[in-house]
Amino acid sequence: MQANDNRPLSLAKFHADFSIQAAVQGLIVALVGYTSSVAILIKGLAAVGATEAQIISALLFVGLTKGFAAILLSLISRMPISVAWSTPGLALLGATGAVAGGFPAVVGAFMIAGCLIVLAAFWTPLARFIEAIPRPIANAMLAGILFKLCMAPFVALQHQPVAALAILGLWLAMLKFARLWAVPAAVLLALALTGANGGFGSGLGFAWPQPEFILPTLTLPALLGVALPLFIVTMASQNITGLAVLSTFGFRHRPREGLMVTGFLSVVSAPLAAPTINYAAITAALCAGADAHPDPRRRYVAAVFSGIGYMLLASLAGIAAALVLRASPVLIEAAAGLALVAAFGSAMHGAISEEHARVPALLTFFVAASGLTLFGIGGAFWGLILGWGIHLAFSKPAKSA
Repeated sequence: MQANDNRPLSLAKFHADFSIQAAVQGLIVALVGYTSSVAILIKGLAAVGATEAQIISALLFVGLTKGFAAILLSLISRMPISVAWSTPGLALLGATGAVAGGFPAVVGAFMIAGCLIVLAAFWTPLARFIEAIPRPIANAMLAGILFKLCMAPFVALQHQPVAALAILGLWLAMLKFARLWAVPAAVLLALALTGANGGFGSGLGFAWPQPEFILPTLTLPALLGVALPLFIVTMASQNITGLAVLSTFGFRHRPREGLMVTGFLSVVSAPLAAPTINYAAITAALCAGADAHPDPRRRYVAAVFSGIGYMLLASLAGIAAALVLRASPVLIEAAAGLALVAAFGSAMHGAISEEHARVPALLTFFVAASGLTLFGIGGAFWGLILGWGIHLAFSKPAKSA
């Protein structure tokens, strides 16, 4: 199937391609994508020192940038290009914790990661460097980042067993009967249980989110411990995967176009606390599949409306931040951990499925999951270096006697 459409873009053609089915599917994609991982974004930013005002600014501008990118790329290419924030990248922040230089250094790392994504669009050696990282090692690093977060639902059983069991049970039931809504339902139940116990207090009224400017700083620990792992995770688990998902539906999008737009928008929005955006992986299938429209040439409308949905949801940044930050940390982390179980399973499978690379990949996983910090640089970087080095050593042919 050749789904690419080279017809010139015009309002009349978009009107002709519009369908209620695609529009509704796009809005559902935005709602599912937002509610299933917004808690991970908020907790990740809080872990590296962002204030509530800075988190609200981040939610506002990451919503606007990924919405704008999805609309622009989909209209230009006439393909269903879904854009998302990097959920694994934000999980990295949650696992990293405080960074030397504080949140301004993390903002600087966001800018560097965005610059590297733009550079990868134009500079072939950088793209080759990413491609050269053995897939088992990259997957093992990601699995190590996600490991502690995925344990949160079961840690919660020790502290709030009844509530944690209720969240876990609802998630499992929804997985069977309405898989897309499993994580949003778990998050909503965690919030409801917090509210039932009077955990929110007052002051949750709607207010328009306000931008918060942060002057970026550059530090070596943030560069090596945040920017480089964030770039690698975003490229390996989001951009490459997202392009692969699109290709399975017959859409051959030019990576340079998408990397340039998402990388540039990540750079300019970083001083407003917004994290990196990228090709979507999971929601890409929702916009590119037959549920969006039977005709592949009209499915881009779903991605356009997902972008509109993300921009509308950006107005709820203040409420989202207040709810998650005031909710029971144990319960909200449990719900967020459930959102990452599938990603962890996929990463772990990719890490150990090749027998010759299993030992280096496992060592990468252990270091990344250990919480090790050396010279202010987190375990994700050291795990990558150790695992890649051992993988190269193991891959060299043995010298004959």
